[in-house]
Amino acid sequence: MSGSESGRRLSVETEDLTLSVDGVDAAVRATGRRLFVEVDSVGDALRIARRLPAESVSTLATAELVRGGLTAEVRVRGRTVAVAGADARPGPLSHRLGVAPAELRLAGVVGAGYAGLSGEVRRARRLFA
Repeated sequence: MSGSESGRRLSVETEDLTLSVDGVDAAVRATGRRLFVEVDSVGDALRIARRLPAESVSTLATAELVRGGLTAEVRVRGRTVAVAGADARPGPLSHRLGVAPAELRLAGVVGAGYAGLSGEVRRARRLFA
């Protein structure tokens, strides 16, 4: 991680980084100012979210992402389900669920859930074919 004297802009580079939270492994990669946390299922994303620190600590972490010009995306099956940091745009759902300043993406959650369900159906069909 690198930053300027003022700490205003950061850049992150990762290779083969794995984050483990409560028995859930998440692959982490970065492209400059954007971090991607990839998990296998919506359930895994929720399990990690439940283990996040107290609200004041997670709000502070989000503020640091914004201050550094960084954005973190949580992705499930290639679909973004949550965004925190500089590019997050929390909407009514985020506010209603009390996760603002993070942004929840309902379409990403639905798409990831559907992709997971479709994968399970395909596996079941192969078992009975």
